Amino acid sequence: MHTREEQLAAFDRLLTVMDELREKCPWDKKQTFESLRQNTIEETYELASALIQKDMNEIAKELGDVLLHVVFYAKIGSETGDFDMADVCNKICDKLIFRHPHVYGEYAANNAKEVCEMWEQVKLKEKDGNKTVLGGIPEALPALVKAYRIQDKVANVGFDWEKREDVWAKVKEEIAEFETEVKNMDDEKATEEFGDLLFAMVNAARLYKIRPDNALEKTNAKFIKRFNYIEQQAKNKGLRLNDMTLDEMESLWQEAKKLED
Repeated sequence: MHTREEQLAAFDRLLTVMDELREKCPWDKKQTFESLRQNTIEETYELASALIQKDMNEIAKELGDVLLHVVFYAKIGSETGDFDMADVCNKICDKLIFRHPHVYGEYAANNAKEVCEMWEQVKLKEKDGNKTVLGGIPEALPALVKAYRIQDKVANVGFDWEKREDVWAKVKEEIAEFETEVKNMDDEKATEEFGDLLFAMVNAARLYKIRPDNALEKTNAKFIKRFNYIEQQAKNKGLRLNDMTLDEMESLWQEAKKLED
């Protein structure tokens, strides 16, 4: 691992490269906050994918891509005179110190749960901080992630199940209500009830310390791998998927599962 001095030198190198690109590269010169926004979102998702795969080389690469965007935004901010990289670093340091009174102040927190509960109270006291418990949740968050954050935040102020096992009654209730609306062929109410069911399932995942977005992404990857196997085996046999029976595809699906054991 690199020393602190080497890490600081590497960060200074990135700042220098950013200065040079902004001055000399036609593409980098024309970028704005707005033009970079979508790329930043895509880079964040690529990092999230690498984290799920636990590929350390890929994680380091994607972290570099995300860091580049942070430096890029700070460079643009410095050109307009609004903020620079020092402001970015100092703001997050100030926030971290303020939100960790158990480290930098006189509060005590004996475990992670107590820290989370304290954070929600501290955030409400912050200057320009959240005015309500749910006020800091970004509107643009993916719905699955947003549901988890909503439930996590209200739990930190005591709005939660007394026993996590109690959540299953709610899940079963929502399943029954969804089934009822499906039978009634009421699309609008069925959509609403399915949302309630997903929300309850996210709550169950949270209570059992499972990140629903990570769990679903792992299932997505597993499904893709198995279906790709079906597709490849069909191709090897000179078949098209559309010409295969469901039983034939199911047989290949089971083969794919066995290969994972």
